[in-house]
Amino acid sequence: MLDTLDALVTQAESLPPGHLAVAAAHDPEVLRSVDEAQKRGIATADLIGDATKIEAIARDLKLDLVGVIIEDQTDDQEAAARAVALVREGRANVLVKGQIKTSDLLKAALDRESGIRDKKLLSHIGLFEAPALGRLLILSDAGVVLYPTVEQRVIITQNAVEAAHRLGTPDPKVAILAANDTVHPSRPGSVEALVISRMAQDGWVSGATVEGPMSMDVAVDPEVARSRGIESPVAGQADIVIVPNVDAGNIAAKALLYVGNGTMAGVVVGARAPIIINSRADDATTRLRSVAMAALVAA
Repeated sequence: MLDTLDALVTQAESLPPGHLAVAAAHDPEVLRSVDEAQKRGIATADLIGDATKIEAIARDLKLDLVGVIIEDQTDDQEAAARAVALVREGRANVLVKGQIKTSDLLKAALDRESGIRDKKLLSHIGLFEAPALGRLLILSDAGVVLYPTVEQRVIITQNAVEAAHRLGTPDPKVAILAANDTVHPSRPGSVEALVISRMAQDGWVSGATVEGPMSMDVAVDPEVARSRGIESPVAGQADIVIVPNVDAGNIAAKALLYVGNGTMAGVVVGARAPIIINSRADDATTRLRSVAMAALVAA
């Protein structure tokens, strides 16, 4: 896997440009990231949203949107439907959230008649860089499948593994997270993690080394793993950590970002094309990195 998120952007620059379909594109940070992606040759875009607002934002920020297609649509649901249609028709290969609720965009994407639903379960792939890690780390799923079943977590694991392959790691090491590393009936999370790891070893997950249950510190820190006497190809070296539910995932992600002084990129996978659902608080740099990540996953 690449070492830094900046390297992720550089790698995306070496690919043929992708094409973004942006729903409700009248958002300053979205437009900044589109402008930068276009300048770097990572992607061009269709901007579906309030054209008057889009053009006003571009003027205020002095953005060069020459060559970008702007489609006027002031209704968010209609904008989402149009952006999804562009992906479904093959005119775009990445779906991007603008000033629209995540639930509204995913509803359009998952529509059984007009969406871009695939056979797989959709899940979020967060790619984190933090000084203490010294490497990039995938965390999944912290935002789409809120309280997954064991079967769903197996699919989430496979989705993350396939994303890691596209990001340059042919045999990623995967830790199925729990509160600690021992299995006990009084801790259902530990039992589920063991079941998932055994299912992976039996062929339910391919292209990775999967172990669990494993605590977060053991998964990512070699010194902690050694101090506990845990000998494993995954312990201390995990490329991917799979969280039990959205609560654990959100807490771990925010800890990496705000306590660990980390940065991230993120995409939703499992549909016909990657979907970017950055938080409205994310700046243009985070959004650009997510575009780069989506470009590599879609390539």
